[in-house]
Amino acid sequence: MPTVLRADGYRFFFYSDEGNPREPPHIHAVAGDKIAKLWLDPVELVNSKRLSAAEIGTLYRLVTKHQDIFLEAWHAHFSP
Repeated sequence: MPTVLRADGYRFFFYSDEGNPREPPHIHAVAGDKIAKLWLDPVELVNSKRLSAAEIGTLYRLVTKHQDIFLEAWHAHFSP
């Protein structure tokens, strides 16, 4: 489960086994017991638990800001 980035108290990561067939590029975010999953292109919330609307807004901002880094890490990890 490679960690791609830590920012604003969140750890952004993806799982090495993302299913078969693999889902589209996405990133997971966790801070304590708060979790979320966001698609990367376009940035869209897939699901979240225990996050307020303001925290979801922060995640959108962070994922949009670092979208290129997340996509590059995703493709580097999952490319044959």
